[in-house]
Amino acid sequence: MTTNPLNLLDRDGIEAHLRAGGAALLPTDTLPALAALPEQAAQLWRLKKRPQDKPLILMGADLDGLLCHISPAARADASALAQLHWPGALTLVLPAFGPCAEALNPGVATLGLRIPACKPMLDLLRCSGPLATTSANASGEPASRTEMEAAGAFPDLPLLAPLPWPAPSCQASSVIAWRGLEGWHWLRRGAVMPAGVVSLPECSG
Repeated sequence: MTTNPLNLLDRDGIEAHLRAGGAALLPTDTLPALAALPEQAAQLWRLKKRPQDKPLILMGADLDGLLCHISPAARADASALAQLHWPGALTLVLPAFGPCAEALNPGVATLGLRIPACKPMLDLLRCSGPLATTSANASGEPASRTEMEAAGAFPDLPLLAPLPWPAPSCQASSVIAWRGLEGWHWLRRGAVMPAGVVSLPECSG
């Protein structure tokens, strides 16, 4: 009898699991992700024991499927930068509206967006639609760097098959926020360094 100790599911199985309301462990180009459908995002904070004032990221496979959630005033600037750096390790934080923004960043009218440069994840996202994501570790613990570390942190959750996953960079994505006429501001420096981003006071030096 074949065993499946890591609870591996193929793309169709993971998609069905997500649509049934579950969370899953998935590969990205930066670090393994803990993911769920946006309307089921609340469980990600519970699973991680993470404060709810720390927002989740919406990952998708296409630009239009992400930009539809943000303010029209920000879309042109976001599109221009996304076309330079997506798929890739750059998260754009933008003014947002609607139930998806409220589910991933409750009470704050912004949303972090990214298209990851990871083929298995992109293939899944094309089927599932955008997913709420966060790093696959308990709050306060080091980020999982491999599928085995992610499975160790969340042993009850399924992982996307097949293994091994593409090797991630193990470097967090850069995070920049749109401030309208003030341009783009750094929230976190990471793997991608776009030109023309302004340092925030807490990031200076």
